[in-house]
Amino acid sequence: MNNLVSKLARPRLLILGCGDVGMRMLPLLRGRFRIFAVTSQDSRRDELRAAGAVPIVADLDQPATLARLARLAPYIAHLAPPQPDGVHDRRTRNLTAILPDAATLVYVSTTGVYGDCGGALIDETRAPSPRNARAKRRVDAEAVLRAWARRSGSRLSILRVPGIYAADRLPLERLQKGTPALAPDDDVYTNHIHADDLARIVVAALFRGRSCRTYHAADDSQMKMGEYFDAVADAFGLPRPARLPREELQQAVSPVLLSFMSESRRLSNARLKAELGVRLRYARVDDALAQVRRAPGTGALIPD
Repeated sequence: MNNLVSKLARPRLLILGCGDVGMRMLPLLRGRFRIFAVTSQDSRRDELRAAGAVPIVADLDQPATLARLARLAPYIAHLAPPQPDGVHDRRTRNLTAILPDAATLVYVSTTGVYGDCGGALIDETRAPSPRNARAKRRVDAEAVLRAWARRSGSRLSILRVPGIYAADRLPLERLQKGTPALAPDDDVYTNHIHADDLARIVVAALFRGRSCRTYHAADDSQMKMGEYFDAVADAFGLPRPARLPREELQQAVSPVLLSFMSESRRLSNARLKAELGVRLRYARVDDALAQVRRAPGTGALIPD
């Protein structure tokens, strides 16, 4: 009985988009909050419940299913991506229609909002300049959430996130297929964050994020994309990808993949460390690669 009373007395937290990063957050939060995790898939109920969350089946594309979320929790972690079309994030617009006043919300956005920065080192004061519809939807979501926060007296933290990786989120299939990368002279800077560190950053922002503040949720690495592929290939004993000039590469990869190879920027994470007090577990990609190896004969990843 005492355990039940203690559980019910915890503040409520709502997680939208409880995928890989959300699942990594649950062990960090379930002792502090009563957690409600939204899923559009009824089949995930048991998985979420076993991880310590109360599952709620709802769909951000279907506003009528969101009524039960209204005023459910004063803390919200919004990890759900926009829908795959258009330049407005309809899902976030549907969400803000039912969010409570005076809430605390952390939104996981993308560093793609900056577009191409020519390899410059940038901080959060850099103005967004999205180059594709995917990034424009994220800029729209950020603007909609800022307007909601000002209107409702809520505390909003925006995390701009680069490429997320983990032991089971590495480009091994790409390397095995021999997909080429850009030649060094044409290559672009890319940025990274380990999924475990991102989960910890979201938690830190829930407690310490400043109102309407943006943070780069990025590690300390300053690698070019080809260097990243080479490092992963070396760690797993795979051939390094061939390097091609941009003109040739355009004929060898998909337009979506090419778009990621057309934007170059380096991210300062000084604000992340100073204001959120985050100490990265994997400060650089090499730190994570040093701790994983391939289990002989299986291809599985296990701690080193």
